[in-house]
Amino acid sequence: MSIASRPAVELSRLQAGYQGKQVLDIEAAAIPAASLTAVVGPNGAGKSTLMAALAGTLTGNGALRTGYRGRPAFVPQHSAVPESLPCTAFDAVAMGRWAERGPWRKLTAADRAAIGEAMERLEITAFAHRRLGTLSGGQRQRVLVAQGLAQQAELLLLDEPDAGADPQARGLIADAIRAETRRGRAVVQVSHDLTEARRADHCLLLHRGHLHAAGHPDDVLTPTTINQVWVPS
Repeated sequence: MSIASRPAVELSRLQAGYQGKQVLDIEAAAIPAASLTAVVGPNGAGKSTLMAALAGTLTGNGALRTGYRGRPAFVPQHSAVPESLPCTAFDAVAMGRWAERGPWRKLTAADRAAIGEAMERLEITAFAHRRLGTLSGGQRQRVLVAQGLAQQAELLLLDEPDAGADPQARGLIADAIRAETRRGRAVVQVSHDLTEARRADHCLLLHRGHLHAAGHPDDVLTPTTINQVWVPS
């Protein structure tokens, strides 16, 4: 198998959960390299648990084989970040360079270039020195996405990256994500918007902690599978 065709991540018998309760049980799945993978499913399907397992913030049973170098970049929902966090938008984006430089080392020219490019792509340079608490939810989300981009990781994990964002911001985030795949990076995005998910290259449909279907969005998000998964409890 060539490097280009090797999956960014392969999952095998992955089980994960919280406080002794199993939430996720996936027999096998793959995340293609240099592609956008949409993770969809109803509330409680295990989407955020899968992202935590991929990010390495949640340890589970089973095998998780990676075909990328370095650490993944994980962008949570803006609601997971305290509004009272005492830092500016620039500081928050600069945290994306910690994995490369460490939290207390002086930023290099390369660090500042990566931070500046990420902020320009999300059009947040104008409020670089504003405190996070003064920004709207959508603006904070753009800051978090910029932080992920600044890491320049080969695997970018996004948990509803455009939640609370206005149409312009959603467009900027979508463009930034597509630019990452063109650079050869793998992007995994949790979304509740099936129209948005259909624009991805690959799709994982979760239901009750299991992988219900995987493949191209046109093959996964059919009327039949949607009716099977999104049904009244």
